[in-house]
Amino acid sequence: MPFVTTRDDVNLYYKDWGQGRPIVLVHGWPLNADMWDYTAHELADRGFRAIAYDRRGFGRSDQPGSGYDYDTLADDVADLLTHLELSNATLVGFSMGGGEVARYMKRHKAERLAKAVLVSAVTPYLAQDESNPDGVDPSIFDGFISELKKDRPAFLASFGKQFYGASMLSTSPSSDYLDWTQSMALKGSLRATIECVNAFGRTDFRDDMKAFTVPTLVIHGDKDQTVPLAASAKRAAEMIPASTLHVYEGAPHGLHFTEQERLVDDLATFARG
Repeated sequence: MPFVTTRDDVNLYYKDWGQGRPIVLVHGWPLNADMWDYTAHELADRGFRAIAYDRRGFGRSDQPGSGYDYDTLADDVADLLTHLELSNATLVGFSMGGGEVARYMKRHKAERLAKAVLVSAVTPYLAQDESNPDGVDPSIFDGFISELKKDRPAFLASFGKQFYGASMLSTSPSSDYLDWTQSMALKGSLRATIECVNAFGRTDFRDDMKAFTVPTLVIHGDKDQTVPLAASAKRAAEMIPASTLHVYEGAPHGLHFTEQERLVDDLATFARG
């Protein structure tokens, strides 16, 4: 299997499909690169080189006990791009992965990139505090951690339904799809899963927004119950120079499934334009 070894000696698994202009896909929590399979397949068929990797601690990548802060995770992205000798790439971050995109911009100055995309992303700052009164109550993240420690499969089963808006869509994901999603999540280590809750839930990316120097597309569903639109995409689009916001009406968090064709169309059009 293809792996890249990071600067701190962690092996990251990646998929590399197709030929053409590269699009690098960063997955959400608590999944792995497999969540992008439909998207990557379609992009490869449209003439792009689609690359997706397993974040450290998840999927087929190594599961170290540390390194789940965004500085390290952004350096992992840099090591992958360097290993593959990419240039003029479009970097796409979904949910937690949006944080990697933002921190990469700050730490690596958009090196090797032509464009960026934030999909259902946690940026610019998810946690509620005095400076961010419309954010998410931090006790929610504490509850995630408590439930993960107590009964991870049960928590993930419930979280998956919210992730895809199963209770509000006229066409809900099948039980088989939800089971597959959970199987992805359970391939991650418990430590990585918990540490990443702290990372995406409490990292402030507001300063990182200033570092975006390439055209950026921000995509979000207005029925996202996991990462609320008002506290994330709307603010990110306001803060990022040369950004465009696409709001998917009636859509939940997991756009890679619920809005499969539209998302591929938007990514392909943006990356090619």
